[in-house]
Amino acid sequence: MSVYAPPQGKVSYIHIDPDLIVIDKPAELLSVPGRGPEKADCAISRVQADHPEALTVHRLDMSTSGLLVFARSKEAQRRLAIQFEKGVIAKSYIADVWGAPVPVAGLIDLPLGQDWPNRPRQKVDHDAGKPSQTEYDAIGTHDHGVRLALTPLTGRTHQLRLHLAAIGHPILGDDIYAHAHALTAKTRLQLHATRLELIHPTSNERLRFESSCPF
Repeated sequence: MSVYAPPQGKVSYIHIDPDLIVIDKPAELLSVPGRGPEKADCAISRVQADHPEALTVHRLDMSTSGLLVFARSKEAQRRLAIQFEKGVIAKSYIADVWGAPVPVAGLIDLPLGQDWPNRPRQKVDHDAGKPSQTEYDAIGTHDHGVRLALTPLTGRTHQLRLHLAAIGHPILGDDIYAHAHALTAKTRLQLHATRLELIHPTSNERLRFESSCPF
């Protein structure tokens, strides 16, 4: 089992106001504490070091980098959580994948559920899985395949990683779902949360945040 060794350094703040905080989370940093004291260092603990009132709203996989939102009050947390649950919040990701999907743009519609004997893996489950949809669009190429813009229409655990692996185009550097060639092609998961749009919990203004892809 690999040792948890998150990148060190200051939190990269994208936005701070009286109700919410947006950061650019680095890859290999947990969003919330893991099991055991050695996994106490995480995005929320680092933000709370500067803003003790900060509360978790959603999460990114440890290996995924990009935009992560925190609330600064229980009421703001509640309102933002409702937006996530109802699909009001729009999220876009960038991923470098193995090969090129055909067609180059489309919708992956595969139900997902937990793979209990192999946790934390998830699996495509046509019998008991929850409906899961991901839009994709090829926006560039690289040595091993294409770069995709991804829009998750649902928010299942490992959705983007598993959907792409299920259609034969795993994300490079994915240590859970990629085959050996795709896994060793890069030293980190090539998945980044690059855009996020939400309605401000107090002003009702539509806000848009962006983070440039680091790979």
